Amino acid sequence: MYKVKITPHWEISSDSEAALDTSALLSLLASIQTTGSIAQAAQEVGLSYRYAWGILRDGEKLFGEVLMSKSRGRGTTLTPLAEKLIWADRRVAARLSPTLESLASELESELNKNSLEKSKAIRLHASHGFAVASLLTIFNKEKLAVETIYRNSTDAVAALSRKECDLAGFHVPLGEFEAPAIAQYSQWLNPKTHCLIHLAVRNQGLFIAPGNPKGIRGIADLNKHNINFVNRQKGSGTRMLLELMLANLDISPNDINGFENTEFTHSAVAAFIASGMAEVGFGVQTAAQRFGLDFIPLVRERYFFALPLAALDDPIIQHVIAILQSTGFRDEIQQLAGYDSLDTGKILSINEAFPYIKRA
Repeated sequence: MYKVKITPHWEISSDSEAALDTSALLSLLASIQTTGSIAQAAQEVGLSYRYAWGILRDGEKLFGEVLMSKSRGRGTTLTPLAEKLIWADRRVAARLSPTLESLASELESELNKNSLEKSKAIRLHASHGFAVASLLTIFNKEKLAVETIYRNSTDAVAALSRKECDLAGFHVPLGEFEAPAIAQYSQWLNPKTHCLIHLAVRNQGLFIAPGNPKGIRGIADLNKHNINFVNRQKGSGTRMLLELMLANLDISPNDINGFENTEFTHSAVAAFIASGMAEVGFGVQTAAQRFGLDFIPLVRERYFFALPLAALDDPIIQHVIAILQSTGFRDEIQQLAGYDSLDTGKILSINEAFPYIKRA
């Protein structure tokens, strides 16, 4: 079975200099940032010390600025420009990862059509998330064929109703916003033909700059004039939840600076804030933790896979359920910041999960 991985690649050029391939430079800078040593960083990324210096000089020549500074007792540190390059790369990766992973999955499907190892692929359409990523890693280890398309929650359940996928990932808040949120999905979820597999419970809340310099306490602070916000894209479950919370407080999105600045993943929102381009965003706790941000928890939500009831007898779906119910997978989910795996792998009817659901 063929596996495809697509990663972002970018170059920088100026009118007077040839284009600079940033791959080696960024790896080297990131390693210098953590090690404080050019020699150690070069060894860590597999470059000779002389070649590493050549890459650094090429970068400084292109920008006309130094990328590092040395000081007694602190070793080698990065200049603000070098740090900005690293954050730019992290933002590129965070923003493009769902699209590239979906494209890689499509290519795998095409290549494996001609492979001797022909097997039925699981068609997974889901909102991008850390638990889903962990599950896909296990699928790869166990050589389960999977066709993945990352899309927002409403598009995923709509695709399931059209029989375009086998598993549809979506998330629903617990508490006062649960009923209006599930109403958005009810037109595609049929209690007579669909069921759910519980993936995880996770925290949603505000991402804020370290130390909370703007003194943000909650949703009610988002419309302050000195606060810049970064949002998720229209149609995402996270944006839908935020809009329900704003409506509950009678806050107009038009009064929030940056409300129309959008990113397609929780990590991209976190990277946007960590790079200093906004003070606050809304998303899952894991992303905030991985980008060194402070986090204000506001809502717990459940993440489910919806699937046809008839599919429960399919051997490949039974394999998926066995993975979800395994102690190893539950332990992995539990290690994600803000996640709870207590009910991971539990199979529920639509009415058990949402007893008030109404079909359109």
